[in-house]
Amino acid sequence: MSGSFRFSISLSPLHSNEFPRIPVTKPRIHVPVPKPMAVALAKVVSPLRVAAPGVMVAAAGLEVDRVTEAELKENGFRSTRRTKIVCTIGPRTCEFEEIEALAVGGMNVARVNMCHGTREWHRDVIRRVRQLNEEKGFAVAVMMDTEGSEIHMDDLNDAESAKAEDGQIWTFTVRAFDQPSRPERTITVNYDGFAEDVKVDDELLVDGGMVTFVVIEKIGPDVICRCTDPGLLLPRANLTFWRNGSLVRERNAMLPTISSKDWLDIDFGIEEGVDFIAVSFVKSAEVIKTLKSYIIDRSPGSQIGIIAKIESIDSLKNLEEIIRASDGTMVARGDLGAQIPLEQVPLVQHEVIQLCRQLNKPVIVASQLLESMIEYPIPTRAEVADVSEAVGQQADALMLSSESAMGQYPEKALAVLRSVSLRTEKCRREEKHWDVTDLRIVSSSKLDEISEEICNTTSRMANKLKADAILVYTKTGRTASLLSRNRPDCPIFAFTPSTSIQRCLNLEWGLIPFRLDFSDDMESNLNLTFSLLKARAMIKSGDLIIVVSDVMQSIQAIKVP
Repeated sequence: MSGSFRFSISLSPLHSNEFPRIPVTKPRIHVPVPKPMAVALAKVVSPLRVAAPGVMVAAAGLEVDRVTEAELKENGFRSTRRTKIVCTIGPRTCEFEEIEALAVGGMNVARVNMCHGTREWHRDVIRRVRQLNEEKGFAVAVMMDTEGSEIHMDDLNDAESAKAEDGQIWTFTVRAFDQPSRPERTITVNYDGFAEDVKVDDELLVDGGMVTFVVIEKIGPDVICRCTDPGLLLPRANLTFWRNGSLVRERNAMLPTISSKDWLDIDFGIEEGVDFIAVSFVKSAEVIKTLKSYIIDRSPGSQIGIIAKIESIDSLKNLEEIIRASDGTMVARGDLGAQIPLEQVPLVQHEVIQLCRQLNKPVIVASQLLESMIEYPIPTRAEVADVSEAVGQQADALMLSSESAMGQYPEKALAVLRSVSLRTEKCRREEKHWDVTDLRIVSSSKLDEISEEICNTTSRMANKLKADAILVYTKTGRTASLLSRNRPDCPIFAFTPSTSIQRCLNLEWGLIPFRLDFSDDMESNLNLTFSLLKARAMIKSGDLIIVVSDVMQSIQAIKVP
């Protein structure tokens, strides 16, 4: 390690044999203990303002997600949930009270899907999330998902769904119809060359195989199909077609990743200040780089993160380059399963999760996690096992799609993800499944490499000393992300002066992001932080805390006075 690197460890009043050559000193931190502040967890009227939790935190100089604070107080450090949850907002969950219910239930990121609804509808949802954060003390991030230019159905004339029965004859066409004039069992396809490319006897898979048709006849722009695997047709579902057991993908490969509509949606997302933009059907790293340059040009200083959705064969061919170029990755298993053999999907999921860990990029596991809960109040046991496996693989986040957007039981589906995550994580801790993954160096400069080694050392140190928490002071979020990458046994309190970085960190495993204005004086920072956290009963005297900062490259192990 570089000789110019300032590496300071103070262990006090702890005596440890792990570091015999380092002098043990008492901390020079004198923390005043103010009278504990009463923090309500429900809607209350306080002397400060309405909805006390968020506002009181701001008044005290410290902002943290209200539900996370409640979990810390009720269950302690080691019982906090490390796996984050993304919820898709749709017709069932678009009102303020419904979004609030999801936030209370543990939603960390609200996703809006530009495949559905108008920009005005999405604008209302985004602003309700922002209002919720400001008034009720949450830190929910907003992710906007682009539609992409793959082949898909129309919106079914605004119907929520349509049922395709076995043996029924349906027509897929490129013709557009007014709602009253649309023939029965007729679906418009967005790709003009659809009828030319499809051949008789091809199989047409809707939404990754949720419904299957076989082509029996072609009449001009119309493709006549018979339903062979019945199921529910959803608006704007993805379409793929297979010939002789192989995916027909030549035309898809020629379509642009970002369509003209997507660019308009991206402008909308920039204008509304979303935290993440998820790009559908990414084929190469160049798409991500082009989009990042575009955002910088349109909004200098913007901190919008780009999430690459891995959902096609082309994505897998350029997987590492795409992940390196992005700010995060989503394993969109539904569409991916329509392009590769089903038995390969779990292997790809595991590969993507591990590669994202290595490259220090957050990864979301998405699609059909609790598909049965669209209609039923409890999941199948197989779905629970699937969720537990994703948590056990230590993905950063899990995502609800139709389950929360249009399902009958969005809050119950969220509760299942939360409870399964907590139980699986607890089991790993009880069995001492500490992560010992040999992480590769991802830094491009010596200074960044030093920060990376500090974070690796901090995580090992926290595990060995059984620290109660890691505190990290970060202006960019990178140091907190590097700590998360190590998957330490204890939670990570990430302090940042930026509200947008606080929200973005809410996507990453194990991070509890706080907004806090801090200085370059670490002793002052610790005095302030301990005072505020103790006042809110979030830490107590005797807790062992490991402290890291990207302001001063150092590690300190301190028992809270």
